[in-house]
Amino acid sequence: MKITAKRAAIVYVLIFAFLAGVGFFVASIMTDGAEWASNKANRHIYSGGTIVNAGTVYDRNGVVLAKSSDNERVFAEGSALRKAVLHIVGDTAGRISTGTHYLYRDVLSGYSRIEGIYNLKQTGVGTDVKLNIDSEANKIAYNALGEYDGAVAVYNYKTGELLCSVSKPAYDIKNRPDDLLTNEKYNGVFLDKVVSGIYTPGSIMKIVTAACAIENIPDIYTRTFECDGEYETRDGTVICNGVHGKVDFQKAMNESCNCAFAEISIELGSVKLEETAKAMGFNVQLYAKEVRLTKSRFSPSITSKAELGWAGIGQSTTYVNPAHFLTIMGAIANGGEGYAPDRIHSLGTVSEIVGRLPESIISINPETAEKLDELLRSNVADKYGDWKFKGLEMCGKTGTAQIDGKKSHSWFAGYSKREDLPLAVVCIAEHGGYGSGVATTVSNKVMQYFAENM
Repeated sequence: MKITAKRAAIVYVLIFAFLAGVGFFVASIMTDGAEWASNKANRHIYSGGTIVNAGTVYDRNGVVLAKSSDNERVFAEGSALRKAVLHIVGDTAGRISTGTHYLYRDVLSGYSRIEGIYNLKQTGVGTDVKLNIDSEANKIAYNALGEYDGAVAVYNYKTGELLCSVSKPAYDIKNRPDDLLTNEKYNGVFLDKVVSGIYTPGSIMKIVTAACAIENIPDIYTRTFECDGEYETRDGTVICNGVHGKVDFQKAMNESCNCAFAEISIELGSVKLEETAKAMGFNVQLYAKEVRLTKSRFSPSITSKAELGWAGIGQSTTYVNPAHFLTIMGAIANGGEGYAPDRIHSLGTVSEIVGRLPESIISINPETAEKLDELLRSNVADKYGDWKFKGLEMCGKTGTAQIDGKKSHSWFAGYSKREDLPLAVVCIAEHGGYGSGVATTVSNKVMQYFAENM
């Protein structure tokens, strides 16, 4: 009897181990099956480490950006278009880790938990992905940047739909340059600067400082500030971009007066400034749906008044991610809620709508957002000129980010107040000079396209 009992116990243990193993295997398939199926070792999908068989990638208008044909990946018609959508579509080897080819490789493979990649094996075609991107807008933005590297993005601040996303430098994926990995002009070519880039913001950061002032300085709108071109502190000097004389808060924003905003920053102090910045997404890990954004950084000095002043006007140790700042502009335009930019329109057939709800990642006090909206509208109407954004009813802020030993970066961040054009835009032209120049021109061109084609 004892021998029988021992044998039974062993059998039970083996059965339990078997069932546990089966359970673990099933759980692994459920959680990791898609990753296994889309591994580069899978010859049904990859050849020589690059995707050859997968679903079609479309833009929002049905333009084919990438598809498979005869065991080969075929890309959009025209070199200019292929360059303009390179980073959002991605390469087939996965070097652009934020590209659609990499992020949605399991979807493109047609993987399902029941059939695996059976359909892909049978037909050579996986699941289609339709993007919110308008490829023509991408081409316009790319061409408008001209000789400058940088980033341009436009999104619908009411729905979160990412309509334009351009990063330069880029290359023609159909005709890869022989010197892609050695020529300095391609430095950073695999980085999508919209979501992964980080830059000194210059004066667009004054929007954040203004928000902090609105919430923490009760008489900010009745104050005046003296600007003689320099603001002296006990440990250094903040240089202004002009001599503005006596200015009030709105005029200081219109003129982008460094002296006024340095004084405001020092009065607020590093703790309050950092609290406001954090509430607006700085020093926080943000995601644009499945895409991880590089953190914007704000750590104003607690020991140097001059460095604190410089930080509050977007210099010193202040750094901004373009997609993050786009959501800040969206939050102001949208009454306080800034939605994550979303590249995906649908997964599956071209007509299938996923129904992804917008996801709020930035929140601003509605009263603060309203006052910022008034300041930013005044910038365009009273300083830059509505003629620069004909018919757009734009709000915005330019930025000239000083870079040691090099020409400044040119920034523009803004949005349209038109009910039929709820779009925000951000542009950085690296070493493009004043924000009122290249970045403003690029932003206007892409926004005018949408004004005509929404």
